[in-house]
Amino acid sequence: MVGVHQGIDILLRKQHDQAHDTILNWITPIDHASQQNDIFNRRQPGTGQWLLESVEYQTWLNADKQTLFCPGIPGAGKTILTSIIIDNLCTRYTDDNNIGIAYIYCNFRSHDEQRLEGLLASLLKQLTEGQPSLPDCIRNLYNRHEKMRTRPCTDEILRALHSVAANFSRVFLIVDALDECQMAGGCRSKFLSEIFNLQAKTRVNIFGTSRFLPEITEKFKGYLSLEIRASDEDVRTYLDHMSPRWAVLRKNSETQEEIKTEVVKTVKGMYVFLRILSDRSTHSR
Repeated sequence: MVGVHQGIDILLRKQHDQAHDTILNWITPIDHASQQNDIFNRRQPGTGQWLLESVEYQTWLNADKQTLFCPGIPGAGKTILTSIIIDNLCTRYTDDNNIGIAYIYCNFRSHDEQRLEGLLASLLKQLTEGQPSLPDCIRNLYNRHEKMRTRPCTDEILRALHSVAANFSRVFLIVDALDECQMAGGCRSKFLSEIFNLQAKTRVNIFGTSRFLPEITEKFKGYLSLEIRASDEDVRTYLDHMSPRWAVLRKNSETQEEIKTEVVKTVKGMYVFLRILSDRSTHSR
């Protein structure tokens, strides 16, 4: 009998997990973890520490309702550094169900996925995943629309998002490349307004990156701000881990240091330049 009961329990758990996954994928099919892993794995290990150790980031991390805006020139490494911050948060709070973490990598190529409803649904799905069990508001929302094969409107998603966010003691929302968030129909402006409204009503911390666009920087005026750029230490770390051809220069440390110094000057805060060098080095092996 014990074996039968155990078998039934396992079957019920599997059915419960399948139902849970079905509802999460109904909210949005986007696989956020896979996207994060792909971007994070592109970084050079050891880089980005300057941002994690900065006064601005530590202030944002350790106080409620903080907003940190990190603008940067194209190619400055905003997306890679965003992935480093997300990894830092997920590692720090991996066993804390009271902390919610949700992130979005805006991409101008994904307009269909990144309309206002899609952006808010992405945040809702991730915060729902962070709950120990499926919140009633999510289950009810699914049941209501599944019968009619309809999708929830923006207001319904927002109500659910506020309800789920309120279940956490703190929530971290990270949005990369706001400049790539589509403007059609006022999407970007409405999205920013809604996440700031969420922050006003719940304990939400917001982190955002963008190019230096006045219409975006103005939205973050008065908040914590830190420019994203390749630090000298990061550039040197990239160079130290490049092609084995650098090994030849190790016999002449003075020449090696001169080359590194010149590359640091040339890069001018752009990680993309380092990735080009790295790619060329890899292909030439």
